[in-house]
Amino acid sequence: MELFGTLVLASIVLGLLFFLFRRDSSRYSKMPPGPTPLPFIGNVLQLDSSAIHESIMKLKETYGTVMTVHLGTQRIVALVGFDAVHEALVQQADAFAGRAVSPLIMKLTGDFGLIQSNGERWKQMRRFSLSTMRDFGMGKRSIEKWIQEEAKHLTEEFRKTKGSPCNPTVFLSRAVSNVICSIVFGQRFDYQDKNFLNLLSLMDTNLHLLTSPIGMLYNMFPVFTKLIPGTFNKVVKNMNEIKQFISAMIHQHKAALLNDSPRDFIDSFLIKMKQESDNPATEFNLENLIITVMDLFTAGTETTSTTLQYGLLLLMKYPHIQEKVQKEIDAVIGRGRAPAMEDRRKMSYTDAVLHETQRFIDLVPLNAFHWTTKDTVFRGYTIPAGTVVSPVLHSVLFDKTKWATPYTFNPGHFLDENGCFKMNPAFMPFSAGKRVCAGEGLAKMELFLFFSTLLQNFSFQPTEEPDKISLTPNSKSFFKLPVPYTFFAIPR
Repeated sequence: MELFGTLVLASIVLGLLFFLFRRDSSRYSKMPPGPTPLPFIGNVLQLDSSAIHESIMKLKETYGTVMTVHLGTQRIVALVGFDAVHEALVQQADAFAGRAVSPLIMKLTGDFGLIQSNGERWKQMRRFSLSTMRDFGMGKRSIEKWIQEEAKHLTEEFRKTKGSPCNPTVFLSRAVSNVICSIVFGQRFDYQDKNFLNLLSLMDTNLHLLTSPIGMLYNMFPVFTKLIPGTFNKVVKNMNEIKQFISAMIHQHKAALLNDSPRDFIDSFLIKMKQESDNPATEFNLENLIITVMDLFTAGTETTSTTLQYGLLLLMKYPHIQEKVQKEIDAVIGRGRAPAMEDRRKMSYTDAVLHETQRFIDLVPLNAFHWTTKDTVFRGYTIPAGTVVSPVLHSVLFDKTKWATPYTFNPGHFLDENGCFKMNPAFMPFSAGKRVCAGEGLAKMELFLFFSTLLQNFSFQPTEEPDKISLTPNSKSFFKLPVPYTFFAIPR
């Protein structure tokens, strides 16, 4: 009798598993094609972990511009080329507006904040963040003055090197970070401030750890955070220190808060928290404040400072381009005043160099992962709700049908036959659609003002021959980081 009961129970379990498998198979039966995944590890053996985007570009030849790949047990739809990415993110914006939150990020910050949230939380955080950042100068003359002032501090730091070799990374990250600090914290920090330097160091360390092979392993197989927890524990420790810094800043703001006179982003959020204190479903709570501030601070520092690092490296690799930019700066601005945003429309070549830098460096090749908010028909395939989607930005920024010489650094991509600036619709380093980078306007302003100020005041010379300069990134899986380098900042 006991054996009979066991057999019945086993039959029921097997029947349920068969039913679930059939239902799952049916749900995904009209998905885009892709390489056959192996159990548990998916297509890991067919993907180069150091350059997944390059592997996807090769798979495109077999499976087309819309394909399914598996990172471990995670099913991902990859979109390749401008047409496919634009169709999804712009023409079907609502369907592809979800944010796929990785298991590792869920362990670190949950789905709080601006970047990793979804649904009503994301809508409220994005709407509030954009509105508040505009209130405190984003896109306005006031923030332009802050950037111009910060550019002066940056220039002084380079002058202090007195022409000796220096690593630009620390200078650039401090300057760029201070701009977002002015909006979020209502203050800038001295470049030698120990707490500020520690914060930047924690952020930089975590970025390198999260984009390392073991960071990718944690995302694909979360169980490894327990099996080999060393790196994970270090990331958690750093994250907690970052949160403590932000919490201390929030505490200082609470002590001096004036309800009718917010000084910065934190003040505005705290006032909103008070206004909604009687709403049990409010998204304006301390956790969302901490993570949103961290999102703004991280995104507002790393991407722009890394772009500037790459930009200076490219100018040393191609000194004739640096000379041409400086000639245009001298002709339009001169040496007697600081560059201003109104100068940009008269500086087509400099503008083209900046845009080509962003295209060529391909900073986030896979894009931040999206997911479908509903069952979606896309190019004849049915993609179920909640499916992770990678609109591969690398495939857009290097699309051979949109760029004359995609694998060459060529400012001519953004110039017409008369030498005037022209935009290319495939210029998509900030992504596109409803999840386009919230700080795009600020980043463009920073890039132009910092870049033109530096080139107005210095010529940058490499510590090795230009033809030996390597543009190969130090990390190129999810976020491309340049190999550390030194240069000479020679006053002009």
